[in-house]
Amino acid sequence: MTVLVGREGHVGIITLDRPAVNAFDEEQTAGFAAAVAELGADTHVRSLLIRGVGRHFCGGADIAMMDSWRTAPDRRERLARFAESLQEALETLAELPKPSIAAITGAATGGGLELALACDFRIAGTSSRIGLPEVGLGLLPGAGGTQRLTRIAGPAVATRLVLGAELVDGAEAHRLGIVHWVVDGGVEEAAMRHAQRLAALPPAAYGAAKRCIAAARGTDGFATEIDEIGRLIETDETARLLERFVTAAR
Repeated sequence: MTVLVGREGHVGIITLDRPAVNAFDEEQTAGFAAAVAELGADTHVRSLLIRGVGRHFCGGADIAMMDSWRTAPDRRERLARFAESLQEALETLAELPKPSIAAITGAATGGGLELALACDFRIAGTSSRIGLPEVGLGLLPGAGGTQRLTRIAGPAVATRLVLGAELVDGAEAHRLGIVHWVVDGGVEEAAMRHAQRLAALPPAAYGAAKRCIAAARGTDGFATEIDEIGRLIETDETARLLERFVTAAR
């Protein structure tokens, strides 16, 4: 299992356990979706904490997996299915009427940041590395990143991180409004304290207020992400960049 489910009092805990950077492949995506469904349906669980094993929260999609698709004749369809499945899992998380908090240690990049953005709250360490670097690989954030980052931090911040493929540390992410809290150490402990406090809030009022905030947001561009990332996986430049990335990581 690459996704672990636990409980501590009224707090449900989802742990990504796929070292070294807890990157999403198809198995982990399915496991994560199942974990969200399980804890979402558990009436004893009043809030969710999401964390990663080891030094990192989540390094995003498994680039080696995506690189293995680049010569497949159905690469566009395979990438679209994967992106859609991750989008759906994160949207289920985002729509839960329960508080959710991401404990960001180390890297929260690509799909890892997209996961954190789907949570209601984010707490990061000062030295965390946060961003959406996909454009540098000839791709784009395909699990809701272009939409949620724009809604949360505004178009100027989204332009800087998405179009600039820039990574920032936790302190800068806090200044930009991407994370709610930043701490020098003890990220998971601080996240648990917040999760316990949030679990004590009246569930009906929390869910109603969350729905009201969501109703104030703009139009839906998630489908556009799927279309564009599918087109990019078929280009020679993206194939070259993915191969270079995987070769350098070996």
